[in-house]
Amino acid sequence: MPPRRAVTGRSQEPRQRFAEELRLLRAQRGDSLRQLGEVLGWDSSLFGKMESGQTLGSPEVVQALDQHYGTPGLLLALWELAAGDPTQFKERYRRYMTLEAEALSLWHYGVSILPGMLQTEGYAHAVLAAGGAKGEELTRQVEARIGRRELLAGDDAPPFRTILSEAVLRTSLTDGEQWRRQLESLVETAERTNLTLHVLPHDSGPHALVSTDVMFLRLPDGRTVAYTENAHRGELIEETSPVERLQRAYDAVRDLALSPAESRKFVMRMLEEVPCDPST
Repeated sequence: MPPRRAVTGRSQEPRQRFAEELRLLRAQRGDSLRQLGEVLGWDSSLFGKMESGQTLGSPEVVQALDQHYGTPGLLLALWELAAGDPTQFKERYRRYMTLEAEALSLWHYGVSILPGMLQTEGYAHAVLAAGGAKGEELTRQVEARIGRRELLAGDDAPPFRTILSEAVLRTSLTDGEQWRRQLESLVETAERTNLTLHVLPHDSGPHALVSTDVMFLRLPDGRTVAYTENAHRGELIEETSPVERLQRAYDAVRDLALSPAESRKFVMRMLEEVPCDPST
């Protein structure tokens, strides 16, 4: 389906509209990409990628553009809409992403990788590249995943509980520095009052979620839905009975996991085991 167009002739798809406004404002100002880069202090290729829709850029870049063009808050508002647009995710995630944004609280269990909301840019890039994403598609997917971290930020962020299999913390990145940054970020994030981190040790034995990532969302209407995922597919589960069965399995796993205090110490030990870069 082609992009919807309003009476202005501009796209109503957030990401495309953001890129269109950037091109229009620069054309009206009469700047070249090179001139824009020289004035604002970023490489001109970044602005070219933003105008072509290859990347959204950072909030800092967008705020600088707002100031440069004399459009206080306009571009930043469009950037926020584009960054939060669920259509940037693959089709099977779209309804889930909409519900995730509405959730009053979230519970997660991870088998082998960190949940997207806790991933650093380097970790997300490595995981998505391993899954086959590359080029512009990889850039878009990384940006979309990093954008999800905003859900857990701020005073009104919902409570989030994650149980991580020890395998998650034993599956390090090949880039030691990026892995260190990820573990440091995890330790820092675990200090937030709205986030509870558990680690499930290897010696906890078999359990019902041994091969299944799951996220539970408690919604404003009182329902709880679940999203399960393995290496090949994801499934949004909204029927009451299967969700309740998954919740009982999750509760059993939580009973086996380390306490939040012991879990944080576990991550700290993992961080200490990361080899230091000899150049630092």
